[in-house]
Amino acid sequence: MLECTNLTKSYKKKCVVNNLSFSVERGEIFAFLGSNGAGKTTTIKMILGLTGIDSGQIRVAEGIRIGYSPETPYFPPFLNGYEVLDYYAGIQRIPKPERRAEISELLDTVGLENSRTRVKNYSKGMLQRLALGQALLGDPDLLILDEPTAGLDALGRLEMMQLIEKLRNGGRTILINSHILSDIERICDRGIIIKKGVQMGTWNKADNNFKSLEEIFLELVGGTDI
Repeated sequence: MLECTNLTKSYKKKCVVNNLSFSVERGEIFAFLGSNGAGKTTTIKMILGLTGIDSGQIRVAEGIRIGYSPETPYFPPFLNGYEVLDYYAGIQRIPKPERRAEISELLDTVGLENSRTRVKNYSKGMLQRLALGQALLGDPDLLILDEPTAGLDALGRLEMMQLIEKLRNGGRTILINSHILSDIERICDRGIIIKKGVQMGTWNKADNNFKSLEEIFLELVGGTDI
């Protein structure tokens, strides 16, 4: 569904992504792992076309629609949940008759049935849920989730992971970036681990040599902040 080949990106002569290659297969949850500053968000921005590629190639299967949830979502504080999704649905040119039904369904899916609460009164967990709802507008085939559990407490993380699993079981393909390795190990099928823009190794739940993901991560990346 998604194939990245030899991606390279530099800022002010500093290489932040270096000859990176990986692919995401249809129907899987793919983990994109690395410590802070490893180049994960830059890679995601290249996939989304939000920043240019110095060299390499990105191939997306024909007709694939992509939804994106950023690490730190921001929405106009004076809008409520329904109005936020209605605004983004308008940007996507989703017809109004279809829009109302889709937004109501998405708010229910992400657990924000009380959609009249204004964003300024949202908790961190509610903001992350709304960001996921926004990413799901237009029925995307591939979801790219950048730290979807950032700032959530243990219960919030569990609920978000269960929701992501439900989306995969419903036919979505998901690329996820997270520092919470226990969450990744539980829901992801496989992934890659990068350090300073370079791929250090891969991880596959089906063939992990009886090591935990945390052990594999520390062996490949070292004692950095995870």
